Amino acid sequence: MDLLHVIWLALLQGLTEFLPISSSAHLILTPALLGWEDQGIAFDVAVHLGTLIAVVAYFRHHIAAMFVAWVRSLTGGGITQPALIAWGIIVATIPAAMFGLLFKGFIETNLRSPVVIGIASIVFGLLLLWVDKTAPQVRGDKDLGWRDFILIGLAQALALIPGTSRSGITMTAGLMLGLKRDATARFSFLMSIPIIVASGLGVTKDMLESTVPVDVTALLLGTVIAAVSAFICIHFFLRYIERMGMLPFVIYRVLLGILLLVVFL
Repeated sequence: MDLLHVIWLALLQGLTEFLPISSSAHLILTPALLGWEDQGIAFDVAVHLGTLIAVVAYFRHHIAAMFVAWVRSLTGGGITQPALIAWGIIVATIPAAMFGLLFKGFIETNLRSPVVIGIASIVFGLLLLWVDKTAPQVRGDKDLGWRDFILIGLAQALALIPGTSRSGITMTAGLMLGLKRDATARFSFLMSIPIIVASGLGVTKDMLESTVPVDVTALLLGTVIAAVSAFICIHFFLRYIERMGMLPFVIYRVLLGILLLVVFL
């Protein structure tokens, strides 16, 4: 791969995986719009690994506490708040996993077009803005419960539609349930861990079955760039989201959607 392509695509993955603007849309659209050769399955695995490293590194203390509490809950130690969040992440992952298995073929065949991405970007972006402006936003991390996990998990399944944005739709659901921006963002980011792992494993299977040569240097560089950019993105998003709100991301989504509809319709 060309060095510029590696850097740009890895930065895109790192920055857009956790912002509510759809990473899959950007990875699909960039080569198509710029006339680049498809980056290949192996590179997709590498940059997903980078974002996984970033979110695990950033939330390492939370993850360790949740894991210990989750194990204790299995051995009769009761369900503390960290254990509840761990169980909640598992529960919230089930709908997306089920819908992914059932509809993966249909989605990849019928919904990966720029027009679908443009429409989804606009519609779900405006929904995010409406919820951000009208929802009460009075609940914190400690208020999360089973109803939240189920409903946010069902919303996450919609992210299988390219252009929806996994982080965007889960934050929309969290805000709709009355969570504060930073609380819904944190839970959304933690929810991404099993989804990124599952997505990476699925793509790895495809990669192992492929006969296309692998550019190891491009993969390593892509992993590092995606990890660093994703870590920085998580840090600043959580730091400023309460003051900034969702409007800048919605404006970007709407403009991107309009551009795609103008170009491809």
